[in-house]
Amino acid sequence: MGIGSGIALFVIGAILAFAVNLDLGGVANLQTIGYILMAAGVVVFLISLVLVFRRRSTESVSRSTINPASGQRVTTRRTSDNGDPLV
Repeated sequence: MGIGSGIALFVIGAILAFAVNLDLGGVANLQTIGYILMAAGVVVFLISLVLVFRRRSTESVSRSTINPASGQRVTTRRTSDNGDPLV
């Protein structure tokens, strides 16, 4: 389930709620089913957005040392994005 799934559920629900005019003899109300699918689409869309923004974290580590051969300061920077190992 992702952002696209949420949008698809919302669109299918909107079609059932507003565009389909079919009487099923009291077995099911398509407008109610459409509204339920629209609500589920919004919930899936919002949960997907929260998870996408939560994954986007960056961690940066820098280390400064002195090279014993030349006596110069050497700075090493490592970055981790989305929980990947430091590179």
